[in-house]
Formats: sequence, C-alpha cells, structure tokens
Amino acid sequence: MSLRKKVRIGDLLVEHDVITNEQLEIALKEQKKSGRKLGHTLVDLGYVAEDEMLRLLARQLNIELVDLAHYSFDAETVRRLPETLARRFRAIVLGTRRESLLVGMADPTDIFAYDEIAKHLRQSVRLAVVRESELVRTFDLVYRRTEEISNLAEKLGQELSDSDIDLERLVQQEDTVDAPVVKLLHSLFEDATQVGSSDIHIEPDESVLRLRQRIDGVLHEQVMNETRIAPALVLRLKLMAGLDISEKRLPQDGRFNIRVKNRSLDVRLSTMPVQFGESVVMRLLDQSNGILDLAQLGMPDDVLRRFRRNIQRPHGIVLVTGPTGSGKTTTLYAALKEVNTPGRKIITAEDPVEYRLPRVNQVQVINKIGLTFPIVLRTALRQDPDVILIGEMRDQETVEIGLRAAMTGHLVLSTLHTNDAVSTADRLLDMGAEGFLIASSLRAIVAQRLLRRVCKSCAQAHSLSEHERDWLQISGIDQTTSFFTGLGCPHCNNTGYRGRIGVYEILEPDAAMLSALRRGDSAAFAHAAEIDANYRTLTQYALDVAAEGVTSLQEVMRIASEIDEQPHTRSAHREAGKVHDQAPQTASVS
Repeated sequence: MSLRKKVRIGDLLVEHDVITNEQLEIALKEQKKSGRKLGHTLVDLGYVAEDEMLRLLARQLNIELVDLAHYSFDAETVRRLPETLARRFRAIVLGTRRESLLVGMADPTDIFAYDEIAKHLRQSVRLAVVRESELVRTFDLVYRRTEEISNLAEKLGQELSDSDIDLERLVQQEDTVDAPVVKLLHSLFEDATQVGSSDIHIEPDESVLRLRQRIDGVLHEQVMNETRIAPALVLRLKLMAGLDISEKRLPQDGRFNIRVKNRSLDVRLSTMPVQFGESVVMRLLDQSNGILDLAQLGMPDDVLRRFRRNIQRPHGIVLVTGPTGSGKTTTLYAALKEVNTPGRKIITAEDPVEYRLPRVNQVQVINKIGLTFPIVLRTALRQDPDVILIGEMRDQETVEIGLRAAMTGHLVLSTLHTNDAVSTADRLLDMGAEGFLIASSLRAIVAQRLLRRVCKSCAQAHSLSEHERDWLQISGIDQTTSFFTGLGCPHCNNTGYRGRIGVYEILEPDAAMLSALRRGDSAAFAHAAEIDANYRTLTQYALDVAAEGVTSLQEVMRIASEIDEQPHTRSAHREAGKVHDQAPQTASVS
C-alpha cells in the first residue's frame, strides 16, 4: 500500500456526519493545549467512539481493522520492528501478506511514520488499523526484557571474571546509570512491570542462576549460566534496601521504592542464606494504581451487599480469611477506603504497611524492638479509635485484644489464615480464644481465593474429561454446563490464562452458630453454617464464574481440592442435620 494523500481524520468525520464542525473546532483547540493526536482528543471529549472512528478510517483507506486482542501473531515477526520505533510510531508488524509485511498502526494516516517504518523494514508494507490501547498492551507482552537481561548478565559476568575486580566499587556506582548491575536490575524490574509480576525470585544454584517471576500466581523461570553475578545483584539490592551488606549468614528484610515505566513500585525484599549464596525474593506493590474500591473487587452482588453492611456497623469484628496470596490485604484496604471518613478515627497495626492511606494512622509492627501487635493494639485503644485494622491475627494475645476491642465498641477488621469461612471458628478456638468472646464479637467472615482468568484471545470450548465428568456428577452439577479453557497464545505467554479474579464466600453467624461458639463446639458451628440457607461455598461461587466462561473448570477443581470441599456438602449436611437434631444432647465436641 502507498499513502499518496494524507487523510484528515477531522474532515473525514465531519464529512460522514459523525461529528459537527463546531465539535471539530473545539477538539482542535483542545489538541493545541494537550499536544495529543486529534483522534485521541475527539474520543476523550466523547464526540466519537474509538471503534466507530477506526471502522470509518479503515473503509476510507481500504485497509482492514485488526483486533489485536484476538490476533495470533508471531513474536519473532513482531520484533522485526525495534521496540523504540514500534512505540514511537504506534505500529506493530503482524505478519506476511503476499510478499508484503502487514503492519498495524494506531494512526495509519501518519505518512511520516509509514515512510520511516517501510525504510527500516526494507520490504513492501501493507497497513492495517489497530486500537491503540490494545497495541500498548501487546508491546508489553512481545517486547519482553528476557534477551536484554541475558545479555546484560553476560556482560556483568565478563566484568566480574577479573579476579582483581572490586565488587563493592562496581556495585556502588550509584551515579553511573550505565553500570552493568544497575542496567540489569532496571531491565529486570521493567520486565516484571510489563508482564504484571507480583514477585521476583533470584536463586543461585551450583552451576546456574535462576531468575523467576510470579505471574498470575505461577512462577516463570529464566535460567542463566552467569552464577558469579549473583553476589553483585544481592549486594546492590541490599544497598537499595538499606541492609547490612557485610551480613551474609543471617536472613534480612527491607524495602525500597523505585519508579519504573512511570509507575511507583514499593519493593519488599527478603534475603535468605542458601547453599550456594543468598536467595532473594522481592514482592512488588504497584502504588500507582491506588487502592481498589470494594465494587472493583468482583464480589458477587449478594456478598458485596452483606460485606458492606457489616463494615458499616459501629462495633464487632469482621474477618477476611484465605491462604497467603489470596488477596486478603487488597480486600481489607478496599474496606478501609470505604469506611475512611472524617468522622471516623482509624488506626492500623500492620507487618508490613503495604499501602499508604490518607487520614489513617498506620503503625508498622517491628518485633525486634518490642513493637509487637499486642503492644500496638493496647496503645491504639488508648487513642480513641472508631476502627482498628489488625494486619494478621497470629497469636492468642492478639486475638483476645482484637475480640475485646470489638466487644467494647470498636469496629475491628483483620485477616486469618484458614481454608474457608466455616473453619475460622475452629482456628480461633484452637488459638485459645474464649467461645463467649468470639460469639459476642464476630459479625462476619469472608473467605476468598484468586482464580486465573481464561485468556480471551485463545479461549475455546472445553471438552470434559472422564475425571471431570465424575467430579461434576458427584458434586451434583449439570454436566451440560459449558466451560471454557485457554489454548495458549502469545497474549498469555502460552499458559491459557491471563489475569486473575477473586471468588468469595461470606458467613454471618446466626443464633445456632453463636450458640455453638459459646459452648466452644466447632463441629456444631460447622454443621449450623453448612445448613444455613444464606451460606454458599467458595466452590459454588467459583462454579458460577466458570459457567460464565471467566475461569476454567480446572481452576475450580483446584480450589475445591485445597479446601477439601465439594459443592454438594451443604445438602448432605442438611440430611445429616435431621439425625443430629433428633439425637440426644451429650457433651460437646471441641
């Protein structure tokens, strides 16, 4: 394709009565102020929908509109255009068409960009139009930093091969942005940010160095032969976190903030001595995105309504439970954001403080100086709070202080490590809490998990295996329900999944459950909960999400196996309840 005549998008939209001349004049004035392209300005002002504008442009130029979200591209072909040019001209090489390269552009009317792209590719170019939002996401997926990381690691390894090298001098070149260690770490953080990693692991082994990133809850590994660079990386990271660089025999914890790709990252760092050096794990918290609202968490409407009702109560305790990495902290911060008003005094005890909140008095627990959860909570109660957040209930003393605070006129929010809502009572009793304290204070328990979303770009109908059919039959689920799975594509790093979604269950103790708690009878509490008509299990909610095609049946079965629970157990307990209610009362089972 050859662009002989420049198409003016504004005139084109006016000509087809999509916008008026007055709207075009307003957009042109706004464009001069912002410096953005006219098409963006028109969309931002709400004068035209992006898809409508792109379809019109495609018809006028006689080119196709490509949906990148569902386009199967080859990463090597895409990388024929360097990342700097691709991002600059908002263009992507999609494939070969009749000895020409098909190039998608967000603005195919940009003649200068077209000429520069064709000059670099040295091949005939055919254009397509693509959505810019999808284009930017695709850049982050395709232009990974793995090759760059390997090259930098090799360069650093060569520098360190000289036995006379001063490692500390090399690492402490803070003002030298070209220092290999700095560039390597920068590339590592950039890559993690692009793909949405939650953790980075640096693991030295006998003959290799492993860099692993946790994406959507699953670790992805990059193996390098440059084992000698591990100490340099660890040393630099310790300096950034303000740790003792001379201490290599004991674990250390620290944190630091960095800015990567216009995002502010809070990095929590943990070092641990292992056989072949020091292992480092970094938890990445993106402060740029802010704290989610409760409505953005994806809670089902009935769970959200009941949860909101309980966090607006003047006193009582609301617990959020689940294993590590299930999103409990995100839920608690969203709840705090909702109750954070000028009329409420809020104090938190956290280890560590993960997100900074305005108007909230956040206290970092530091055990090594004696600033423990119980100490912070006792002091907090003398500060006239309305709401107290306890990062985690870890011991009997913390639990009892939290329960008594909830009983004496405070709203208490906290987390607990349990598999589901029902087992929470058993955990509290096992930790030594008095049954009457729990019954007097407990308002609601929310249990949650994170499930991986099926990749929309490669989703397809799932054919049930024999094992899955048996599981559904035992669970009493309609086997004609349609489920989806991801085939694997470049958009999802060939995993079939992209992103995660939370699933939740909520339990509000009724009279029967509270009576069981007062007696310290966890078995009776579980029975009363599971026959409660208002209680639906995590697996049941997860099946709803799978039936909508958002997640896969395999993900549902995974969390069901974690909590050793089937969707049919509630009906089974109802039947058992008839016998239980008729049986003579004996000593309670604890």
